[in-house]
Amino acid sequence: MKILVCISNVPDTTTRVRFVDDFKKLDASGIQWVINPWDELSLTRALELKDDASTGVKSVTVAHVGPASAEPTIRKALAIGADDAIRVNAEPADAYYVASQLAEVVKTEQFDMIMCGIESSDHNGSTVGGMLSELLNFPSVSAVSNLKIENGQVVINREIDGGKETVLVPTPVVVVVQKGIAKEPRIAAMRGIMMARTKPIKVLEPLAVDTLTEVAGYEMPQPRAACKFIDAENPKQLIDMLQNEAKVL
Repeated sequence: MKILVCISNVPDTTTRVRFVDDFKKLDASGIQWVINPWDELSLTRALELKDDASTGVKSVTVAHVGPASAEPTIRKALAIGADDAIRVNAEPADAYYVASQLAEVVKTEQFDMIMCGIESSDHNGSTVGGMLSELLNFPSVSAVSNLKIENGQVVINREIDGGKETVLVPTPVVVVVQKGIAKEPRIAAMRGIMMARTKPIKVLEPLAVDTLTEVAGYEMPQPRAACKFIDAENPKQLIDMLQNEAKVL
């Protein structure tokens, strides 16, 4: 079995983001780029499956749609333990564009399981995994919190209202994972970092695909209001503020 893990290159969540061109473009200068946290957990689980000889997983590949500047992030995934990587040499314009490029990668390389994080920590769109399954005409399962391979069969647990659901699915399949798929992201050891330098990254030119969305502009969240302190002996003032200012009562 061959597993493909789709990864995004996103700003570290502690990064203070800035915008240029009248708030229409992200200022990438000074940003620390990392593997999208949900994708990192997805990769960790894929590697855990590979480590278990009974699963039959032979290789784990990572795929990314992005320019050459994203290769340090791809190398991090290789250092964690991925066997090889594929980079589609294009700006990830929107979710449909990214899904279309990844679909072509799957069609060319023939993977049995495609794993995607449920969303990326920058745009939070939660759409690439679903689009990818439709473009490939593969079954897909979302909100996956546990994934096993038993006797050659994919066994999935997913969160539903009021409990969990166990699903058995055939391959090839698209699995959209959420937090809980792995306890902690795998950390690259020094040996993995050294080996990652020689692992192959296949660079593919993109398909001619139209984008379906356009960013009109970004807007920073409003700054938080200053804290207001109320005399403990004046509960009426607190009630009035909760009713008329906060409007929570």
